[in-house]
Amino acid sequence: ELQYSLQEFPVTGVVGPRQIGKTTLVKNLDLSKPALYLDLERNSDINKLADPELFLSLHTGKTIILDEIQQKPELFPILRSLVDENKQPGRFVVLGSASPQLLRQSSESLAGRINYLELFPLNVLEAESILLNDLWLFGGYPDPALSGKPKFIQSWYRSFVQSYIQRDLPMYGLPAEPVVTNRLLQMIASENGGAMNYSTFAKSLSLSVPTIKTYIGFLASAYLVSFLKPWYVNSKKRLVKSPKIYFRDTGMLHYLLGINTYDQLLGNIAVGNSWEGFVIHQIQAVLPPDDELFYYRTQDGAEIDLLIRRNNKWLAAIEIKMTNSPSVSKGTYIAVQDLNIETLHVVTPSSDTYPLGKNVIVIGLEDFLRKIFDH
Repeated sequence: ELQYSLQEFPVTGVVGPRQIGKTTLVKNLDLSKPALYLDLERNSDINKLADPELFLSLHTGKTIILDEIQQKPELFPILRSLVDENKQPGRFVVLGSASPQLLRQSSESLAGRINYLELFPLNVLEAESILLNDLWLFGGYPDPALSGKPKFIQSWYRSFVQSYIQRDLPMYGLPAEPVVTNRLLQMIASENGGAMNYSTFAKSLSLSVPTIKTYIGFLASAYLVSFLKPWYVNSKKRLVKSPKIYFRDTGMLHYLLGINTYDQLLGNIAVGNSWEGFVIHQIQAVLPPDDELFYYRTQDGAEIDLLIRRNNKWLAAIEIKMTNSPSVSKGTYIAVQDLNIETLHVVTPSSDTYPLGKNVIVIGLEDFLRKIFDH
């Protein structure tokens, strides 16, 4: 996707949380022309951009990589001007640790000129040297995931979380005090996979609901948490309409919950929702960005954990089970009928694939990812 974008768009944006591997990915690209890399957190590189238009104009024949672009959003209008003069593909690659929505100047200045790609934590299909359970337990950030050292992993996440709380989130504009941000992260961890209730969070932190929405919006824009929207249409059924909230990386979730080992994870009340969030984000990582993800639940108990919609049609319906001997509830069968689902996939940690009932297939996570990726 990145190689294609460089061949078609004058500016390509690669976004994702810090330490996810954006710089490593881009530095290892086989580019068609020389590359110039600038780290916008390094003073020596920032000094080169004292007159950015002049400096960048001197390197027209190169692919210019601007890392941590959120540090210098004033560059976006200059990039627009340079691109409008020369719309040659692959001129600029910008790397950012915040969403395009947070980088408003980029979306306004480079509309129609930039193609954004999101880099996810390591996926089962690409992390062949890492056991599935380890990837779930320790998360998909490359440094901790590839280390295999529990003590280092704990230290890494401690530093990572503190850096976001103390430096990165305030830099993005989050007005919360670090102690409040820390408490909010702990609360979200305890509610991971649950329907979002802003009032409960606001009451616990003695803040207003609009303030909590703003704070959590910043966490989402920094790629730390995500929402799974409910599917609802005009019907006579009473549907749940609150989004679910998940940590995007289970390693960070488990650090905040004090979970260090696989045995601790299996014995924790959060294990089911942790597995559910892990599966959802593993699936999302292999889907095209235009696919939409939902869950479905009625007040009467009919529910499906994950629905994937492509081109206004159901691509897949998934129940997520943390067991090798799954069963499907009556409520799920009702939901399948409600939505006219052709086939229900029950995704488990196992590697077995077999029919569980009429139009119901049990399938392991890795096999399902291969199936949906090839679809």
